[in-house]
Amino acid sequence: MKRMVLLLLSLVIVAGMFTACSSPKVEDVDTPLVEDNKQNDDVTESITEFGVTINEDTVSFIDGRGQEVTIDKKPQRAVVLYNSFLEVWMENGGSVVGKLEPSVGQDEIAGVEDAEIVGKLGAISVEKVISVEPDLIIVNSTQKSQLELIPSFEGVGIPVIAIDYVGLEDYLTITRLFTALNEREDLFKSNALDIVEEIDNILSVIPEEKEHKVLLIMASAKSVSARDSSSYVGMMLEDLNTINIADNSDGALGTQNFSMEKILEEDPDFIFVQTTGSDMDATLDRLKEDAESNPAWASLSAVKNDRYIILPKDMYMFKANLRYAEAYENLATIIYPELFQ
Repeated sequence: MKRMVLLLLSLVIVAGMFTACSSPKVEDVDTPLVEDNKQNDDVTESITEFGVTINEDTVSFIDGRGQEVTIDKKPQRAVVLYNSFLEVWMENGGSVVGKLEPSVGQDEIAGVEDAEIVGKLGAISVEKVISVEPDLIIVNSTQKSQLELIPSFEGVGIPVIAIDYVGLEDYLTITRLFTALNEREDLFKSNALDIVEEIDNILSVIPEEKEHKVLLIMASAKSVSARDSSSYVGMMLEDLNTINIADNSDGALGTQNFSMEKILEEDPDFIFVQTTGSDMDATLDRLKEDAESNPAWASLSAVKNDRYIILPKDMYMFKANLRYAEAYENLATIIYPELFQ
C-alpha cells in the first residue's frame, strides 16, 4: 500500500467518521463501494466498507477461499485458530470458547484465559474444536492444514470464515469484519482508522526518492532466506521508500534462496532479520553458519555501519495489530534517524 493510498484513506476518515449519525461510510482501500439498499422503512441500511458488507443481522465478505460467506452478528461461542486473529478478535469485542496454545515468545492474550485449548499451530484437534460447540470458527486461509479442516466443521453445520492476513490492508479488513460481527462500531475508528492516520503522518515526512537498499532475511533453526516486498515486513519497508534487493534479483534472492554473491553485488545499506521458531540459539547459529561466517559478510556496508538488525519478534514476526504505527515508526527511526530522533 503506497503512501498516496494512506493519504487518501486519511481524507476518507475525516469525511466518513463525523458527518452522519448512521454507521460511518469509509471508502474501501481497493473498492470504494458504499451502498444504501433502502427499499422501505422496514429495511435497514446496508453498507460495504473494506470489502465487508454490513446488514442489520448479518455480515458478508469474500473470504480467503475466494467465496462469499454470510455470518450472523454477535457470535457467542467463537473458536479462533490463529493467534494473530485471536488478538484482533478480542480487541474488537469478541469472546472465545476455544483457542490454540500461544506460540513461543508470544504474549498471552487478555480475556481468553478460560477458553479451551484445542491444539497448537499445525496440530489442531477437530474433535476438541467441535466439542466446545462453537457457533463460529475462524481459520487462517494461508495455511493449507487449516483449510483442510473446513469440510469437517462445515459438515456438522458450524459456520467458518477463512481469512488472509499478510499486511496492513488485511488488518483493516479484518478489523472492519470483527467490529461489525461483534457490533462494536465504536472500536473501528480507534483500532483501525486512527492507526492509519498515525502511519500516514509517519510516511508524510519520508523522502520521495528511494535512496536506501535493504535486505530482509527470514531466519529459523533450519534455514535462512530473503523476503521481498510482498511479505509482511517487506510491505512496511516498501512504504518507507526503500529498495528491497530481493524484488529484482532474478530468483537469486527469492523466498527460498540466499545468494551471498548477489548480496555482495547489491551491498545493502540495511539488513533486517525476522526470526521464527522456538529455539533462538539455534536460529542465531544458523545465521552464523549461512551468512556471518562468510569472510565477505563483514565487508557489507550494512554490517560495517552497524545496520545489521535483528527485529523484535513481538511486532515483526507476530503481527503488530494495534501496534502497527509503532512498528512503522521503529523502522522509520532506524532508516531515517535524522527525521525521527
